[in-house]
Amino acid sequence: MDFAKVKRREVLRYMGCRGEVPPEVLNLAEECLAMLGEVCEPRHVVREFPLRLPGDGVIETDCFRTVSRNLEKNLKDCHKLLIFAATLGIGVDHLIRRYNRLDMSRAVALQAGAAAVLEEYCDQVCQDLKARYEKEGLYLRPRFSPGYGDFPLNCQPQILHGLEAGKRVGITLTEGFLMMPTKSVTAVMGLGENPVRCKVGGCEVCEKKDCVYRRS
Repeated sequence: MDFAKVKRREVLRYMGCRGEVPPEVLNLAEECLAMLGEVCEPRHVVREFPLRLPGDGVIETDCFRTVSRNLEKNLKDCHKLLIFAATLGIGVDHLIRRYNRLDMSRAVALQAGAAAVLEEYCDQVCQDLKARYEKEGLYLRPRFSPGYGDFPLNCQPQILHGLEAGKRVGITLTEGFLMMPTKSVTAVMGLGENPVRCKVGGCEVCEKKDCVYRRS
């Protein structure tokens, strides 16, 4: 992935910075991004499934079934679904764990940097998916992850199993639904014929507040 595209403002936001940021903090953020660049092994897996929306918030796919009115709204008019998982790899966990013992301020900056790197990696992958599917007349909805709104976390085992995520990208799940490596994410993305050109960065960066597909 292109680390130059990682949004520095997002790194600083995850670090809790507001207003004018001291030069030493900016330097720390850059140093930590460079350190992450040496250990990151970004990988992802994505699969397409048919989607059924029978009503009352029910979401049915060949991968999982759940009830989520927030997700149902996001998937309105879609008949297909992409299920996606991405990770930065176990090396990032080892690096952060090391600095949790040695230097807590650097550990915080590494956590923030890793979160921003993972988001940028997902955006880059989804930009490629968006371009590919639009050639087929299908339009990608924003990523929607388990735990967001009323989309329950207990869908994670089915999602990871359906993606063969353990075998393909090394993501496993604890009994408490925590993904390992910790800098990992899963999401679903609707595919519809309605040409709603949602921003890859998601509803947070879109100014269209009245979109019927907007995440609440």
